Amino acid sequence: MSCYNQRGIFLQLLRPSAINPNEVRVSMQFALKEEGYDPVRREAVCSLLDSTCREAVSNDGGLTFSMDPVLNDYDGNGTIDPQDKAVLLALAKAYSKIVNP
Repeated sequence: MSCYNQRGIFLQLLRPSAINPNEVRVSMQFALKEEGYDPVRREAVCSLLDSTCREAVSNDGGLTFSMDPVLNDYDGNGTIDPQDKAVLLALAKAYSKIVNP
């Protein structure tokens, strides 16, 4: 996140489980940043508001991903529909292909 954009997506590639070495898990955290000032410590502070976490899982090495039902509008069209889930799955698949995130 920057000082110009207060919304952010934090992505993390998680380790596979011990049971399935082909498993790929991508954690996605969506948040809104609020900046303020702490008068006691006399320093700027940042906090994350309205944070939601999602996790996409692949059992075939990152070819296809799945996740729980989507309950928020992630693509910004004003409706919660299958397209929101498709956007998140595409994001997880693209992120999993980055060699050194």
